Amino acid sequence: MKLRQTIYAAMAGAVMLMATASCGIYKKYETPRNTALTAAYAEARADSSTYDKGAFGNLLWEDVFKDPVLADMINRALANNTSLQDARLNVGIAQAQLKGARLAYLPSLSIAPNGTGSGTTLAGTSWQWAYQLPATLSWEVDIFGKLLNSKRGAAVAVERSEDYAQAVRSQVVAAVANCYYSMAAVESQLKLSRSTAMLWEKSVQTMRDLKDGGRLTEAAVVQSDANYRSVLAQINTLEVTRHQLDNSMSLLMNVMPQHWEVAADATLEIPDIFMQGVPMQYLAMRPDVNAAERDMASAYYATNSARAAFYPGLTITANGGFTNQLGTMIKNPGEWFYNIAGSLVAPIFSRGQNIARLEAARLNQKIALNAFERTVLNAAAEVSNALTVYEKAGERMSHLDVQVADLEKSVEYTNDLLVYADGTYLEVLTAQQSLLSAQMNRINCALDRSQAIVNLYQATGGGR
Repeated sequence: MKLRQTIYAAMAGAVMLMATASCGIYKKYETPRNTALTAAYAEARADSSTYDKGAFGNLLWEDVFKDPVLADMINRALANNTSLQDARLNVGIAQAQLKGARLAYLPSLSIAPNGTGSGTTLAGTSWQWAYQLPATLSWEVDIFGKLLNSKRGAAVAVERSEDYAQAVRSQVVAAVANCYYSMAAVESQLKLSRSTAMLWEKSVQTMRDLKDGGRLTEAAVVQSDANYRSVLAQINTLEVTRHQLDNSMSLLMNVMPQHWEVAADATLEIPDIFMQGVPMQYLAMRPDVNAAERDMASAYYATNSARAAFYPGLTITANGGFTNQLGTMIKNPGEWFYNIAGSLVAPIFSRGQNIARLEAARLNQKIALNAFERTVLNAAAEVSNALTVYEKAGERMSHLDVQVADLEKSVEYTNDLLVYADGTYLEVLTAQQSLLSAQMNRINCALDRSQAIVNLYQATGGGR
């Protein structure tokens, strides 16, 4: 009797010791703070309730891109884009897997009816039929969090797939907007080039008239015509670019290639943006950064599951049913039977598989942490680059406005000098080329600024 009590006490002590050692298995994931970067991110996440709802990245895309033509394109792309559709389907897959992880807490029930017949020719042919209608109920009691960590990992997978879907949505919105403003810029360049070609064609005729009047030589006519041909060639190049942009937009819309009408004067309303440096709160709103943190959480729960494999598992099994076969005797009518059993299986030695699994899980946690930090740093670089391009494009635009105004006067003055005074044709040609170049640069600068706004919106988590 004393020996039995001693054994029970030892078993109870062992269970208590294992329960104490496994406390970490039940702990939910928390953002690590073991580096300066992760600590800053954790602090930003903790202060998420204080986020500025009017921050640029928090604005709905309809409040940023108010052009009705562009808004219609974005809506069509969000409805038809296959990459976004795939991302949404992945969310459904993750939700189905989470449902399976939750149902793992329930017992499993199976039924396997069977019957046999046996006959004999002794004293005439006779048959005896035996049958069973058994049912088995099995329930794994989650003592050490095996099922718990599996469920939490599945929940994290759902959140990660939702973050990915949001990231794809943000990319689609930004891609359509960038393509739209690129088409508008090319339309503006085509309009400028065609009007310039008409002016330069007149300039060629002016050179011919002055040559006929003995004021200029054939060299002036040839050089002027070469300038005119160069702008015609530039028009051809711009038309090819416009066609390629049409195809890019069609691909975003998931339709066959077609032409998309875009006004040459389509511009993005520039919002007032005040940002000192790169606030961590803005980075914490990005879906790719959130997805990278979900990867850390997933690795954390995988490590907990690997730890749980070292602890015993308790399974309760119940069998029951109806049968007429009682040992070697067949009885009609049959009777009900049932039994219940419990088993506790503790791993002692599994050829090092549990140890290897735990070591690999810990290393995967470190890999997930490194990937998270790279994602945050890359996000910070994208925000910084977009903000710098936006600010510098504004400064460059002011210089280009003055340059274009000066060169327009220069073209006017040199033409007058050529016709009415002692100006040279080289001065006229140089002024014309410089003006066209400056006008093209101004259009490109406006495009850079618009795309910087689009990229900054995406980089700060926009696209909702």
